Amino acid sequence: MDKLMDNPWFIKGLALVLAVLLYSSVNPGTKDVNVPLDQRTEDIKDFPVKAYYDTDNLVVTGVPNTVDVSLKGPITVVQTAKALRNFEVYVDLKDAKIGRQKVKLKVRDLNDRIKATIKPEFVYVTVQEKVTREYKVEGEFNRSQIADGYLAGQPIVEPARVKITGAKSLIDQITYVKAAIEEKEKLTETIARAADVQVLDKNLNKLDVTVEPETVKVTIPIKDNSKKVPISIVQKGTPPKGVTIDKIELETREAVISANDDVLKRTDSVRVEVNVSKITDNTTLELPVIISNGITKVTPQTVKVKVTVNKQEEKTVTKIPIKIKGLASDFVAEIDDPNNQMISILVNGPSAVLQSLGPDDFDVYVDLSNMDEGSHNVNIQVDGPPNIDWKLNKSTAKITIKNNA
Repeated sequence: MDKLMDNPWFIKGLALVLAVLLYSSVNPGTKDVNVPLDQRTEDIKDFPVKAYYDTDNLVVTGVPNTVDVSLKGPITVVQTAKALRNFEVYVDLKDAKIGRQKVKLKVRDLNDRIKATIKPEFVYVTVQEKVTREYKVEGEFNRSQIADGYLAGQPIVEPARVKITGAKSLIDQITYVKAAIEEKEKLTETIARAADVQVLDKNLNKLDVTVEPETVKVTIPIKDNSKKVPISIVQKGTPPKGVTIDKIELETREAVISANDDVLKRTDSVRVEVNVSKITDNTTLELPVIISNGITKVTPQTVKVKVTVNKQEEKTVTKIPIKIKGLASDFVAEIDDPNNQMISILVNGPSAVLQSLGPDDFDVYVDLSNMDEGSHNVNIQVDGPPNIDWKLNKSTAKITIKNNA
């Protein structure tokens, strides 16, 4: 090192380099003098592009959102520009005319010691008239989302109309303006949801337009599909021995069922089944209302059923006189057996009926119609109260018929 410092040519060369560097630093407006090693190229991917045009009256399409930019220049300046991105890539369409045209992408606010290359350098853009129109929004939902037994009304959209802005060629293609609701679960009650407004052409392609507002409130009114039907009683089983069912009464006689229209049309009633095989006394039961396939809901689901029973008992009614009927006027008759002209009857029936039952409730007689003189064994006949059974202690009577002369 000492030897180099002693060399006059080395000192002269070093002084020249320092002079050039010093001159460059104090005169930035002059042409840069850089050694080849100072140059650097950096690539920037997806650099945003701005477009300048009359946004109030025009719509421009075809301008790319981003481009690739290559920067070449002094290493420190290039790296600073890449890091800060403090420059702009743009297209100037302030004087553009309606229609399709080729425009150049430009750069500004970039250090003048950097050379920028834009890919692509040119783009084709379309300039169109901007149009704003008002459209009615149609609420939409999938009817398969409605649970069985329920009906959905027409969707209610709020606000009902929206403003749509875009290129006239796109506005002219608008066929549908929709706001759709999608739910994962089956719907059984009215719902209200926020939904995005979709603008579609006749082929259901989404159009690139601006909607104000972008979302609307969609309400789907949902109610039961129902009707009122009678509840019928179905008696099951046989009552225990000695018990008869007097009556079965429902506390509630009608039910409301929900189902699809087809099921409702063919359903005239629902039922409760009353098993009487173990009922021995008056009782009140709470039983389920039984529905047929396809019915999704019934109200009430259970009803109270009052069962009134008659218990069967036995009672012997004694001293019932035997009457003679049908005897011709020229004859007289005597009952020889039973010798007291009375019988007893063993009666089986509801206890409430038997309790007050007596001899006067029975008409016991022998019919002597068309019989001549002599001794006859005649069947004893009985007329008695309904809903009871009876048995005579004697089924025939011995009768003697004589001439009355």
